[in-house]
Amino acid sequence: MICIIALVVFSIVGIFSATHRALAKEALDCVLRRVTFRPCNTGFDEKMKGMIVGRLLNRSVFAARFVKKYFEFISWGFIVLTLVSGFYTIQGGYNFYLYGSCNGLNQSGFCAFDPKGENNKVTDISQTCGTEEKSEKNVSLSGVDLSSFPSKNVGSKDTVVLIGCYECDYTRKAYPDIQKLVREKKTNYIFAHYPAKENTNFLSEVGYCVYKEYGERFWPFNDYLFTVDKVQIYQPSYVEMILRNFDFDVNKINECVENPVTKQLVSEQVGELRKTHLYGTPTVFINGKAFVGPKPYRVYKSVLNKFIIF
Repeated sequence: MICIIALVVFSIVGIFSATHRALAKEALDCVLRRVTFRPCNTGFDEKMKGMIVGRLLNRSVFAARFVKKYFEFISWGFIVLTLVSGFYTIQGGYNFYLYGSCNGLNQSGFCAFDPKGENNKVTDISQTCGTEEKSEKNVSLSGVDLSSFPSKNVGSKDTVVLIGCYECDYTRKAYPDIQKLVREKKTNYIFAHYPAKENTNFLSEVGYCVYKEYGERFWPFNDYLFTVDKVQIYQPSYVEMILRNFDFDVNKINECVENPVTKQLVSEQVGELRKTHLYGTPTVFINGKAFVGPKPYRVYKSVLNKFIIF
């Protein structure tokens, strides 16, 4: 059955070579005849055997004799390997399309379609903004109270929850796609800032106060924070300048931020987020299913379009 392997190989090589295109045609004829239990009338299999054995003779007489004697068994072995590798290639491509990883949802093993693992990288919440690739472990919204976080479009049958950090590169990568998804599909949407770096703690308090005092005007402000310089965002004076640009009362916001009640509420919010067992940002929940790391837009969209039940 060497003709099957030859068909695959010569079909690819034949794109660039007329000689190999002729061999591909012979291989195709041989395959069609063999699948109907007829011998290759072109002698293609013998031709391939002769070519392979002839080349092996220049290197090893023993190897040439061995291949000649067991040529049919070796051919079947390669057929099995081709089928197995083809199956895993198709499976990997399917997983990559649905989940952004060849190995399945939130799995960070090697993927030929994403060799650097960009779709699974996160800002690790247990370190100072380092990237860690981890597998999903019980990441869930079960028992988590998100009622105090900014939300909109309440009443939709679909709900998207984004847990991210303003400083996190991977949250910044995922953020535009999440906004597009919420906007186009009109889903419920909840945003939760998780301070992956301690220096961003005060941004959680600022965000809470802006939403409390100004409601829907929070959202353009939130969008903007994901576009500004990550170094300057640590500076309270720079954040105050942004507040003024959005025509917010800076004194009112600062009073709210310094209020012990606010600090307690924000601390409780972080506690609720930790109940999800998240291990990095961004973590996105779509109808309760966790997507860890910045997935391609098609991955988020497919869950809503096809109503996939996990």
